[in-house]
Amino acid sequence: MKTSNFEYPIAKDNDGKSIWKFLIHEFKPKGKILTPFNVISVPVIMLGTLIIIYRFIHGIGAVTNLTQEVPWGLWIGFDVVTGVAFAGGAYVLTFIVYILNNQKYHSIVRITVLNGFLAYVFYAGALLLDLGRPWNVINPIIGNSFGTSSVLFLVAWHFLLYMLAQLIEFSPAVAEWLGARRARKILSGMTIAAVIFGITLSTLHQSGLGALYLMAKDKIHPLWYSEFIPIMFLVSSIFAGLSMVIFEGSISHKVFFNQISEENHHAQDGIVRGLSRICAGAMFAYFFLQFLVFIHEKRWGLLNTPMGYWYLLEMLGFVLLPMLMFVYGYRRKSMNVIKTAAILTMVGVILNRLNVTVIGFRWEDTVRYVPSWMEIVVTLTVIFTEIWIFRWVIRRMPVLRDSPAWAKHQ
Repeated sequence: MKTSNFEYPIAKDNDGKSIWKFLIHEFKPKGKILTPFNVISVPVIMLGTLIIIYRFIHGIGAVTNLTQEVPWGLWIGFDVVTGVAFAGGAYVLTFIVYILNNQKYHSIVRITVLNGFLAYVFYAGALLLDLGRPWNVINPIIGNSFGTSSVLFLVAWHFLLYMLAQLIEFSPAVAEWLGARRARKILSGMTIAAVIFGITLSTLHQSGLGALYLMAKDKIHPLWYSEFIPIMFLVSSIFAGLSMVIFEGSISHKVFFNQISEENHHAQDGIVRGLSRICAGAMFAYFFLQFLVFIHEKRWGLLNTPMGYWYLLEMLGFVLLPMLMFVYGYRRKSMNVIKTAAILTMVGVILNRLNVTVIGFRWEDTVRYVPSWMEIVVTLTVIFTEIWIFRWVIRRMPVLRDSPAWAKHQ
């Protein structure tokens, strides 16, 4: 069996100089510098950094179009609510691999957990930008002003503890990178407990994000509001996260081709097909639940309106259509159809989350909230910076490539 060609650098020795040499070596750029992504992302990150500095100096009103009536905009609707949905693949895959003991997907667990961890760190960090007084971010965690019975208190703790759980889940890869054999053994022994804890937290906060909007009944369009928003957010996070795994995995297998063993390359199509089947099942459950809510709430009269047409586009074009494409791609073994369905699903999730948080929020107002160009640039800055760190970790740690020989025998 052919494995990926990679020599692990040595981080530990009898003197501290070798550790510094190791770190200096690891922080050197790897790969091509003048790539399309680098050329596009670097100027955006530089501009976004300047805007962020300007925001902290002059306040949130200096860079956003938020108001007292619409205090949550793009940074919450996209960076947090949508981003967390796309990170849902981590809790789904760890449940499949570690709880159901399905080793078919084991090769992609680390990269999925890494993506989830970085998403939570960056999108939770983006909350600091959205708070008029960033130092008050501690209030939901300690229950100050909100109270320990508020949904925001629960979501804050779910986020905090889940990031810790994901860090423990990924920490064996860091230990292998550093050559810390004893630490790796200890951290590996904590994995199952962290996975169980993380899965529980993730299901709670995915639905908890939806529960935040239960109090906005009079502000959200009736086609997107229901008392079942928490359940809808939870179910949709399953196919949102796995669609991201399919999309991201397709790119990673091309960009980091030399780090993946021949065995895992051959297993990729089977993994994608398996994920497409799970996506189709979750999307069917979601579509059926949405249909039941629609019938129960008697919303037929709302369909023949501009917002009704928009709702139909979301449900038929970005839920039903990709669901059928997942089924077709699975049966016909068509990777292109499955990957296209994953992209459509991701677009649909973005639409749904923005419809709840931005587009369908206070939809009858004469003056509507529209994100400023600076809000968009900062959002792109967060995404691009996350990708840079994601790429840096992939190129240095055993995420896609095999673990060192000593780790396999622990």
